[in-house]
Amino acid sequence: MDSEGENSVYLNSPVSAADSFSDGDIRRTATSSAVQQTLFLIHSDDPTLKVQAAKEIRRLTKTSQRYRRHFSNAVKPLVNMLRSESFESNEAALLALLNLAVKDEGNKINIIDAGALEPIIGFLQSENAILQDHATAALLTLSASPATKPIISASGVFSLLVEIIRHGSSQAKADAVMALSNLSTYQDNLLLILRAQPIPSTVSLLKSCKKSSKTTERCTALIESLMCYEEGRNSLISEDGGVLAVVEVLESGSAQSREHAVGALLTMCQSDRAKYREPILREGVIPGLLELTVQGTAKSRTKAQTLLRLLRDTPYPRSELEPDTLENIVSNLISQIDCEEQSGKAKEMLAEMVQVSMEQSLRHLQQRALVCTPADLSVPSCVSKITSK
Repeated sequence: MDSEGENSVYLNSPVSAADSFSDGDIRRTATSSAVQQTLFLIHSDDPTLKVQAAKEIRRLTKTSQRYRRHFSNAVKPLVNMLRSESFESNEAALLALLNLAVKDEGNKINIIDAGALEPIIGFLQSENAILQDHATAALLTLSASPATKPIISASGVFSLLVEIIRHGSSQAKADAVMALSNLSTYQDNLLLILRAQPIPSTVSLLKSCKKSSKTTERCTALIESLMCYEEGRNSLISEDGGVLAVVEVLESGSAQSREHAVGALLTMCQSDRAKYREPILREGVIPGLLELTVQGTAKSRTKAQTLLRLLRDTPYPRSELEPDTLENIVSNLISQIDCEEQSGKAKEMLAEMVQVSMEQSLRHLQQRALVCTPADLSVPSCVSKITSK
């Protein structure tokens, strides 16, 4: 059969509904149908169907930003489910709301506006560990939005979060300290957080978690923020192993954690050098600071060098006969270290620091030589005259 005959047969054959749509159209139709059916169920009066719908919303919104937008109309009935006396309804609704709020500012605001904060705070005080964990995770997600921070802060949630850091599950502790860290960036919250006495429990959590973890980063970020206040500094000093915990992060934490750790110690020393210099030195901070001066982030390097200057015997610049080089500062500090092991390690670090510094300077000179123009490399006339004689 010729092509014309094939076309006429195709055109005259029965056409199914699926044949008339592209693959994209079919997927969009299927998506719309699933969304509409689930929304219908979540608005029903049947508690079993509502739970089923909440679980489906949680599943569909786990990794899909598109579904989070599609299910924005489900926020209000899900929040209503939080007030149910059924554990199954509470859990299904919390997990669905948690996924709806992830990376979606509009849904975060809608969840707060729908009245979710009150039952979520209630779950923070629940004896049911599962609901407490889910509520803490939900509050962490909601606290990431600048628009919701004022409302969450006004709810007086700080003491509850600190209590979870003390006695919650390991995941709830991590989520609670992250939520506090989020809320600490809102104006005037630091004083309110300090009143809840978070440093003992935060230091305890810092000691127990991996130094490279995100939890450590948030712990040190919170501690750094609280060092702006004398109450916070005194709390850290009075906590057994408090300064040491920060020093250990400075030595072996992630780049961001080390930056927060050196920032915390620097803030302490700048606020009252006479009071905090010895407690900081006593914990063997010098080797970690030396390493930061050559291997830390740009901010870490600057902060580490400033702290080293504050920690030396005299904080004032030396005369021109004794240049205020980092090597001189550290040599002065090493001479004051009583512990032979710490002193030896510091000397090794100083030697390595000088070596790295020399290598960096050499690479810099080599790079400059590569970009020099022929004119830059020509012998100056005055030198030519000298050599020609």
